Amino acid sequence: MYNPSVRFPRRWAAENEGLESAVEQLGRVRSSRKVIQREINEIHANVVNLDEDERGWKGLMLPWVRPALIAALGIAFFTQAGGLEMMIYYTPTFLSGAGFGSSSALLTSLGIALVYLIMTLLGCLFVDKIGRRRLVLIMGPGSVVSLVGLGIVFAMHPAQGSVGSWLIVVFLLLFMLFNSGGIQVVGWLLGAELFPLPMRAAATSVHAAMLWGADLLVTSTALTLVQTVSLGGTMWIYAGVNLASVLFVYFCVPETAGATLEDIETALRRGEFRPRVGQDPRIRSYDEEEEEAVGVMPSA
Repeated sequence: MYNPSVRFPRRWAAENEGLESAVEQLGRVRSSRKVIQREINEIHANVVNLDEDERGWKGLMLPWVRPALIAALGIAFFTQAGGLEMMIYYTPTFLSGAGFGSSSALLTSLGIALVYLIMTLLGCLFVDKIGRRRLVLIMGPGSVVSLVGLGIVFAMHPAQGSVGSWLIVVFLLLFMLFNSGGIQVVGWLLGAELFPLPMRAAATSVHAAMLWGADLLVTSTALTLVQTVSLGGTMWIYAGVNLASVLFVYFCVPETAGATLEDIETALRRGEFRPRVGQDPRIRSYDEEEEEAVGVMPSA
């Protein structure tokens, strides 16, 4: 089944099968011949006229690429630093310490893994309809509230079998629902679509390194944090990280849903990549520009 949200087929077709194949691919998602011709010209120009100074690691250092680098690495860091991996790895340990039996702790861990799977699948299905940026801004506050509630309940040290002990399970599952269905989907996606072709290989390498580096940071410090500031305090720290991720996305990450790779590169070169408060955060697409151009044409 053809998915119009996949960005690479028409560029791959242009490079490997010729421009006629790329035109056929674009015809499935573009309604105007002028728009198709313009995008084909952009793809051809980007492939043929690659500037050596924009290739690889050297290209990542260019000032006009910096907003994309900040956005991609920031979202990668917050994807892993928000506490989800810690929940997956250490939930049985934390729940056992909170008075749960080993079987209850393992069943809760299974529930967490199931929620993670379901929300990731749902996020993948709806991320293009909802939007990358919008999805994080919708789900992120839920992660914050869930972690704040989890920290409060942990700080109360509820007795086993009490309402408080079951609230721990509820808040854990809610956090997994909001986090895995939001930033976890977007964080892995944006690194592949924010960068122009010449430096994309280097950029995705740095993006992957940030993802796994942040994961290492969280998992290696989780138990130390619990011993230092208590389990409740650790949840509040992760709540602060999730709040910071929402603010970061709001101010630094534009909406890329519906935009082509050429649209994103053009926005970077024009200095229009970073969202501005009070303005539409979406990166302009060819279709929108074409509609505006048609709309302002004088009537005969």
